[in-house]
Amino acid sequence: MLAYHVRKQRCCGGIVLLVGLALGGPSTAQKADPLAKWERFDFVHNRITADHLQDLSLLQLKYMRGIVFGKHGRVFDEQAIQDWLKSRPWYHPDSKYKVTVLNDNERADMDAIKEAEFHKHDHIEPGDLKFYREKAITAKQLGEHSAIEWTIMRAEIEAIHGKPFPDQPWLQSFFEERYWYHPDPKYKPGTLTDIDRKNLATIATAQKEQRKIALAPGDMELFQETPITPELLHGLSLYELRLLRNEVYARRGKRFHTKWIQDHFADEDWYHPRKDFDEPPLSAVETKNVATIVAAENQLHDSLTTKSLSADLLTNMFLEDAGKTAQRDLCAPRQNLHRSLAGRLFPQL
Repeated sequence: MLAYHVRKQRCCGGIVLLVGLALGGPSTAQKADPLAKWERFDFVHNRITADHLQDLSLLQLKYMRGIVFGKHGRVFDEQAIQDWLKSRPWYHPDSKYKVTVLNDNERADMDAIKEAEFHKHDHIEPGDLKFYREKAITAKQLGEHSAIEWTIMRAEIEAIHGKPFPDQPWLQSFFEERYWYHPDPKYKPGTLTDIDRKNLATIATAQKEQRKIALAPGDMELFQETPITPELLHGLSLYELRLLRNEVYARRGKRFHTKWIQDHFADEDWYHPRKDFDEPPLSAVETKNVATIVAAENQLHDSLTTKSLSADLLTNMFLEDAGKTAQRDLCAPRQNLHRSLAGRLFPQL
């Protein structure tokens, strides 16, 4: 029998109501199914902690998330959770569900569930970055990830501070579906702490090492007086090459007519845009580096339409690349490629 007990306790000059969950002689069914009591638990009015969940497995914790959201009729893209919810007699899917329906108690309960999952992860995963707001990440803790996972983990550090992502609609939609996300139109990169910046740098370095690439967007500061060779650009996507090329100009203060490029650089602390849209003068080395990057872009453009696409190239493909292959057999529509993948991989964050 599931029961609640309530007791009063004086604290800080006031009275606090402590609500507990009591089990009077657990039944065989409850022993067999440790989630049974949580299916009847009132998450709307009560709070739990990660300690309450320490005996649950990762799969059971996943179903716990399903319970909190499923009570409001959320339909999950993650098939394992959705199939489990369909087997529950209390579950009634609601096509009008929105994450805003969760109250403060339910959001706190979700934090507890996520913390319990975090402690069971072998490596840092998307959704774990909130637990590193005050401590540095190491490369060993990160492990290996897909291109989308790396993108989401970097963005998650910024999204925690309310950063909007107008230049990446799929990413904006992704975070808008997270219970903890509160977009701030006044967000500025200066909001990030020193720890945040160190963790972003660690993630960027780990991703480069995994992909076996020598440089990535954000690295052009190191090549303002050093020539780039074609070998250094090996493995980069069209999206990344385009950012690298424009970064050369951005570091000279160029303002961009293309909104997503301007928005991208506006988030960088080192970017100080000119008042006009004139082309800033480049040094001889920078001019040569731009030419080298353009040559790499042209070569990759041609390969996308004339050669078979490798699994590695598809893994690291961004929207720029997807548009180039739209005329071929790529199944996912261009505008939905990343959003659909992210939704399937991380519907729980």
